[in-house]
Amino acid sequence: MSTKKIIILVVIVLVIAGATVGTILYSQAGITKVATGKVVRQDLVATVSGTGQIKPKTYVNVGATSFGRITHLYVKEGDHVKQGAILAKVESVQPEATVDAQQATIASSKTDIASYVAAENTAQANIDEAKADLEQKKFDFDRAQALYNDQLIAKQDFDAKKAAYDVSAATLAQRVAALAQAKAQTDSQRSHLDQAEASQRANYDALDKTISRAPFDGLVTNVPVREGETVVVGIQNSEGSTLMTLADMSVITAEVKVDETDIVNMQLGQSADVTVDALPGRTFKGHVTEVGDQALLRTTGIATSQSTTGTEEAKDFKVVVTLDQLPGEDLDALRPGLSTTAKITVAQKPGVLTIPIQALVQRDPVVEKTLFDNRGKMPASVVSAASDSGASAKLEPTQGVYILTTTAGKLRVNFVAVTTGVTGATDIEVLSGLKQGDEIVTGRYQILRALKSGTPVKRDNTTPDITDTST
Repeated sequence: MSTKKIIILVVIVLVIAGATVGTILYSQAGITKVATGKVVRQDLVATVSGTGQIKPKTYVNVGATSFGRITHLYVKEGDHVKQGAILAKVESVQPEATVDAQQATIASSKTDIASYVAAENTAQANIDEAKADLEQKKFDFDRAQALYNDQLIAKQDFDAKKAAYDVSAATLAQRVAALAQAKAQTDSQRSHLDQAEASQRANYDALDKTISRAPFDGLVTNVPVREGETVVVGIQNSEGSTLMTLADMSVITAEVKVDETDIVNMQLGQSADVTVDALPGRTFKGHVTEVGDQALLRTTGIATSQSTTGTEEAKDFKVVVTLDQLPGEDLDALRPGLSTTAKITVAQKPGVLTIPIQALVQRDPVVEKTLFDNRGKMPASVVSAASDSGASAKLEPTQGVYILTTTAGKLRVNFVAVTTGVTGATDIEVLSGLKQGDEIVTGRYQILRALKSGTPVKRDNTTPDITDTST
């Protein structure tokens, strides 16, 4: 074969190859590459996350109950204490002296009472003696009166007997009065004793307040004072009035903040998985025990009812998750104030139709139907009518997805309105509009944003290059 023939043959081959490539490129012109997925049936779990910190359910600031200098601190931060254990002591010289002085007063009062009781007994004996004497004088007087009536004794003797009787009666009355006086003195002294003992109880209380005891079993989480410092009583928000903070770690909670858009799904009793930043790899089970009703400003944490500004900003709500029973090692590891994240399960649905959340778009069904019927293009008559009216028709966006359908031998997309239900982490429940196995467009975002019904498409489910910002 000559060189000329070879050249002609090569040229013919190149022309045929070019025509073939051109035909292929022309046939694919205007075809959009889309990522696709199937409508599947699966178990769907909806969760809400919130961040916050570990807090004991019960904690108290053990405040100073007596003014004075701290003489002993028996605990330090991190110590576990039992109910009633002595935590600290404040100087007690004056309270102890007051107790001792009052105790001496009580002893003196008891001695006086014993003396007055003895006086009562003496007065009672004197009365008994006066009664016996009066009885004797009564007999003498009666005999003297009988003799005097018979004129057997002189009037002088009769008057003497009568006078002796009257004196004895007066003596008895005097001694009865003395007994009453002795009893009154005893009662008065007993009242003084009761008063002294009541004062002593107050003195003992003042002395007892120089000793701080644990109100319950707990963990000492903060000790802002030292031995030798002076503490005061009853001053709010004063560092000098708080000895330490005691937390009841038998019940531990995670107090987290949940976005205002998620709070409507929160209910008491919902299960939660709690993780702690300081304990990576460990998950604690719990349940919701409190859902806040008051919105909190995200920037300041102040309740909206207490805010004096009218600035509109994002808000959170407080949710408390109580951790389930924990083993001893977990109780030792958890500390109040540790940063935590709670993933709360708000809904669980088994075997429901689901689609990826990113597949959802907002479109006007009427416009989309027109586009699909005209293979992705708006008819000139519709555009002209809108132009003549001077305004476009008002769009009514509806939630839906693009499904893949074959029309005139080409793969095209068609908008279908859907009704959704529970939202999971990456998928969402489909209540109506789709059936299992339907193939839908799931991406990419920039393509979905501009996609129209009737547009020719091509499946491209390759993993996108993270450096390619065009998709």
